[in-house]
Amino acid sequence: MADANDIFETELAPKAPGVSAAVAIDGRLTWSRQAGYAELKSKTPVVATTRFRIGSVSKPLTSAGLALLVERGKLDLDAPVQRYIADFPDQGVTITPRLLAGHLSGIRNYRGFEARDNPPVPNLRAGLKVFENDALLFPPGERFSYASYNWNALGVVMEAAANQDFLSFMEENVLRPLGLNETVPEIPDAHVPRRAGCYETMPGGQFCPAWPAHFSDKWPSGGYLSTAEDLVRFGSALMQPGFLAEKSLQLLFTPNQTNSGQPTSYGLGWFVVKNLVFHGGDTGGGTAMLMAHPASRTVAAFTANAGQVLLRNAVAQKKAPPEAAQYVIKKEEIAARILKALMPGKQQG
Repeated sequence: MADANDIFETELAPKAPGVSAAVAIDGRLTWSRQAGYAELKSKTPVVATTRFRIGSVSKPLTSAGLALLVERGKLDLDAPVQRYIADFPDQGVTITPRLLAGHLSGIRNYRGFEARDNPPVPNLRAGLKVFENDALLFPPGERFSYASYNWNALGVVMEAAANQDFLSFMEENVLRPLGLNETVPEIPDAHVPRRAGCYETMPGGQFCPAWPAHFSDKWPSGGYLSTAEDLVRFGSALMQPGFLAEKSLQLLFTPNQTNSGQPTSYGLGWFVVKNLVFHGGDTGGGTAMLMAHPASRTVAAFTANAGQVLLRNAVAQKKAPPEAAQYVIKKEEIAARILKALMPGKQQG
């Protein structure tokens, strides 16, 4: 078995201008590596506190806030969404926060370049207008269909339940209590120290600047910046009861079921496959992965400043030469191999 350093150096570091990875066991940081440049033009090196776009790894962060509201009796996962968003369109079927969190609502995902091209909005509620009147893809609960718009809507639900704006609720109840000092929302025009530049991987393996983007409509689903070390600190807090109750951890890490009783591979903000829980992120200018093995309380994460949405689509649609596939970061595979290489009893120097 290749050791974690080999995996990092050969399968991760060459595929982005800059990368960072970390592993924690029982809440203790046991391995941390960085390579490359946070900024290509200035040749600023990546350090452990370099902040990267993490895309949909923001969903597990949001799910922790969701679980807290449920624990405190402020949010009912099975109430109609209109209890919290009174003017959310009623299409004659019931959509609940649980269905939103489990990607079972029937709400569509981004179309085309909506993830980058939707205009800035004054608040999360305004960001729902782009999809809220569209027909559902299927009756709620019928099947799993991953859609970040579910989590944007869930952020508005959380605001109503908490009687507080989403960002301040998350800062006061999740980020600050867990000591996630390097995890911050991406706010337009805000100066963020140690922020990585944002690049896209081209089919030939080169990197170009990522398109300009804003995240005012998608903080709950994909709008945070973080570090690999902060992400494993966060994951470690969920490996045993403490920050969240045991019942809440089961809620996050138990696969949902469709109306027919068919289990999905998704809990609330986490994919659940065999003995691993994880979530990846792939957004303009950033790729990330957070993965945990709850039985051994081992958590691994990596961040990279190269978005791969366009590259992955080009490879999948055969619009790029076959050799372009070698530049794709295999998020789940890389994280799983690093995690397993460093589990208790298999630590490497």
